[in-house]
Amino acid sequence: MSWTPERAPDAPRIGAAGWLRAGARAPVLIVVIFGGLALMLALRLVERPIYGLHRPWTPWITQGVCRLAFVILRMKHRVEGAQMKVEGAIVANHGSWLDILALNARKRIYFVSKSEVASWPGIGWLAKATGTVFINRAPREARAQREIFEARLLAGHKLLFFPEGTSTDGLRVLPFKTTLFAAFFAEPLRDRLHIQPVTVAYRAPEGAPARFYGWWGEMDFGPHLLKVLSARRQGSVTVTYHSPLRVADFESRKALARACEAAVRGGLPAELLEAGAADDAALGV
Repeated sequence: MSWTPERAPDAPRIGAAGWLRAGARAPVLIVVIFGGLALMLALRLVERPIYGLHRPWTPWITQGVCRLAFVILRMKHRVEGAQMKVEGAIVANHGSWLDILALNARKRIYFVSKSEVASWPGIGWLAKATGTVFINRAPREARAQREIFEARLLAGHKLLFFPEGTSTDGLRVLPFKTTLFAAFFAEPLRDRLHIQPVTVAYRAPEGAPARFYGWWGEMDFGPHLLKVLSARRQGSVTVTYHSPLRVADFESRKALARACEAAVRGGLPAELLEAGAADDAALGV
C-alpha cells in the first residue's frame, strides 16, 4: 500500500452562513455530549460497586448520545447486517473521528486506543469516561495488556480494535496489523471468542470531495470538526456488520487478521475505492 497518511488538504474556507450553522449546532452538541457524560459518571458511582466490570446501564447513555449527535449534525446513519450476540471483539476500518459516534450509536462497545489519546484535551477525558482501553505498544507492556484484554472480554465487553493502526481518508482500507490479534488466541479465550469485522463507509455531501469526512495524518481536529458542523448539506455513514469469525477456526493471528481485513475491505463501496485510486493516480502516488 503506497498511500501516504501524512498527506492532508488545507482546511476549507467557511462563509458567513457556515459560521451560523456551526454556531447553532455546536452548543447543542456540547450540551448533549457533556450532559450525557455527567449522567453517565453519576450512574457509574452506583453501577461500579454493584456490578464491577459489568455495565448494565451506562452504555445505553453512550448510545443515546451518539445517535443524537447525528440528528444534530443532520447526517444520515445507516446500519446493515446483524450484530453478533456471542462473546468476542469487533474490528473495523478507521477513517474519521466520526467513527467513534458511528460505531457507538448502535452497539455497546469499548474502544481500544493508543495510549497517547488519553492525554488529548477533551477527547482523552471522554475516552476514559466511556471505558476505552488504552494500549502502549512497548514490548514490556504486552503481558499486562493481554491480561487487561482477557479480563474485559471475559466480562462480556465487546472491545473494538482499529487494526490499520492509523486513520485514513475513508477511501481505502490499509493492511491490518496483526499484533493485537494475538490476544484472542490466549488459552481462556480462543475457544470462546468470535471476531466480527465491521466496515464504516462515509458518503460525502453532494458536490463535496469523496473524502469530506476523512480525518487522517496531520489534520487538526478543530478545523475538521468545524468543517462538518458548518456544512449546509450533510452526507451519510453506513456501518456494515459482517459475519462473525470464530477464533478457533484459524491457525494463527495472521490468518485471522487477513480474513478480517478482506471482509472489511469487501464492504467498502466500489465508488469509494475507485475515488481513492483516482485521487492517488492524479497525485502520482
